[in-house]
Amino acid sequence: MKFDSREIQAVAAAQPARVDLYVGIHKALRALMADTLLDLGRMDTDDTEECDAISGRILELLDFCTKHLKHENDFIHTAIEARATGASSVIAHEHDEHVEHISRLTSKVSALRQMSGAQEASNAALDLYRELTLFVANNFQHMHVEETAHNVVLWARYTDAELLALHDRLLASIPPAEMMYTMRWLVPYMNPTERTNLLKDMQAHAPVPAFEATMNMLNRHLSAKDWAKLTRSLGLPPVPGLVTA
Repeated sequence: MKFDSREIQAVAAAQPARVDLYVGIHKALRALMADTLLDLGRMDTDDTEECDAISGRILELLDFCTKHLKHENDFIHTAIEARATGASSVIAHEHDEHVEHISRLTSKVSALRQMSGAQEASNAALDLYRELTLFVANNFQHMHVEETAHNVVLWARYTDAELLALHDRLLASIPPAEMMYTMRWLVPYMNPTERTNLLKDMQAHAPVPAFEATMNMLNRHLSAKDWAKLTRSLGLPPVPGLVTA
């Protein structure tokens, strides 16, 4: 199915506030991609420890993207195809291209790690940087289509209750370690209202140890001002350090 961008934007703009399966995780992806790209751009290839750490971060990013593609394919695309056959085909094809791009990037990371000469390492790092830049650019455009075209399809065919149920099933499929990694890149880059809504739901429904571990992790990644706003909205004392719910 092909999408007319003007029609999509007009329909999306006219929609009242609806459940958006994309907005949160895409903020996390944009933040992670941008931060990793910037680190790669300023990496000192003469510093072996730094080079190993940043190339490792790139592999973490690529692994996270691979898992994200699978979540969308298994849950969101399945839901779209169930009620609008063919509507996810364009994005599904782009997902296949992203898998191929991830493979190329993984190979370039391996090549960088095997370079011994200073000039060879510098050249390999620049090559990887340019390839990662294209990957990030493609993904930014790709996510915009999902947030507009795919949401229009979902909102026309599913109620908010159904979308929330789909979201809950997707979350239930994510292992704890992956979820913590997601929260690290998700929550700090949400706006305060989104942040509060997410953590209030977790505070009410998640096991206490999971909520405490998440808050203690977030305490290291939020500014003092954002931490104070969040703890105040959750009814917690705004004291740095361990959080006890």
